[in-house]
Formats: sequence, C-alpha cells, structure tokens
Amino acid sequence: MSGGSVNICSVTPEVKQALKDFRFRKGNDTAALVLKVDREKQEIIVDEKFEDISVDQLQESLPSHQPRYVVLSYRQAHKDGRVSFPLCFIFFTPRDSHAELQMMYAGSKIALQKEAELTRAYEIRELEDLTEEWLLEKLGN
Repeated sequence: MSGGSVNICSVTPEVKQALKDFRFRKGNDTAALVLKVDREKQEIIVDEKFEDISVDQLQESLPSHQPRYVVLSYRQAHKDGRVSFPLCFIFFTPRDSHAELQMMYAGSKIALQKEAELTRAYEIRELEDLTEEWLLEKLGN
C-alpha cells in the first residue's frame, strides 16, 4: 500500500435513493440533504434532511468541527420575477477537523458528486462562510 492512497468511501444504496428523491422533490422552498462519512464502515451515509430551511439555519445545523457534504436545493428569486432551484454540492471541511477524516471526505468527494450528478460544487473551510450572500455570489446572481 502506497502512502498516497486514500480510502474512497462507498455511496450506500440509501444515499443513492436519497439523492434521487432529493433531485426530483416537488417542494418550492430551500431544502438540504446533509451527508457524512461513517468512518468504521467507510461509507457515505445520510446525516440529516431539511425542508424549508434558510442558509442561516443550515449553517447553524452543521457541526463546526466535522466535515460534511451538503446537497442544497436553493430557492433563488431572480430580478425578473422568475424563481429557480439550482442544486448545489457544498463540501464543508473545517481546517481543524481530523486529518484522516478530511482525507476520507476529500477522497470520496468526486465519486459522490458524480453519483449526485451535480456540476455546481463549492468548498468551504469555515462554517461562518456559508451565507446566503456567499451562495448568491457563487451562483452568479
């Protein structure tokens, strides 16, 4: 085993189904699917699901010292009156989280992103950076 290898966690069938359900949800509010790594099993599992949540509430619900993957369906009101629901993949990896855990999350990120079929992927290192202003800037509003 080379020193550069990273354990890639498998995406469980439950997560695959949750991602699919989330992608096709009918809600007209902001929602989030929070995923985490189960270190023992080396799997990505569902942590929490939120309906009708604000970006601020989402920020408050995430653990500040552990990485998480967040799939966010964001209710975006445009200046011309249209409303869209961009799906975003947010990879939260706090600087002070466990190095091995950071590597497991980083190593599994691409596979999960592919599974979720999400092109908008953003990374944050500080939880307080996860704000509506930050998200709108990323979405180019």
